[in-house]
Amino acid sequence: MSPAMSAAAAPDGMVAGLDLLQRALDYTAGALATITCADVDRPSPCAGWTLGDLLAHMEDALDAFAEAADGAVGLSSAAPTPVEVRLRSLQEKACGLLTAWLHATTPSVDVGGHPLPVDTVARVAALEIAVHGWDVRQTTGHDAPLPEPLAAALLPSALQIALSGDDRFGPPVPVAVEAPAGAHVLALLGRRPRGA
Repeated sequence: MSPAMSAAAAPDGMVAGLDLLQRALDYTAGALATITCADVDRPSPCAGWTLGDLLAHMEDALDAFAEAADGAVGLSSAAPTPVEVRLRSLQEKACGLLTAWLHATTPSVDVGGHPLPVDTVARVAALEIAVHGWDVRQTTGHDAPLPEPLAAALLPSALQIALSGDDRFGPPVPVAVEAPAGAHVLALLGRRPRGA
């Protein structure tokens, strides 16, 4: 799904963020493979959204994160699209996202007038992509936890989003202290993983 990366190809500070982005995209690619046409109208873990709504949001997010590689994040809105076309588009845009970030040269990204380090934006992108991959799996009934190494790497970004009161995800929910890192990531973003 993605091009090979080399440490020499990425700007300083980007290698860790790109590796995380790659792992998030790989996990979510597996989630997208579970979707059938019958799933599109099912409710997703995102309050008030069907799986179709979630897929449109995911496509918008991939567009925005790809634009961020050029130094700024814009807003777009995916048009209603048949699920087969949407899934192909998501796969193509996921590959394009890594390519865009491999060629990023800017040290920061303007997000609503606030410059953020490129590595921070890549990590937030990885978090959003992975969590929505989990959402897809929950919706299609093909439950698979976030892989623990990926979840552990995403946990600082999830904590930062929860502490900032960012409303892009649901409010944090309680989770057992001894729960795995994946359960903590999901709980920080308003999801209730099974058995946590």
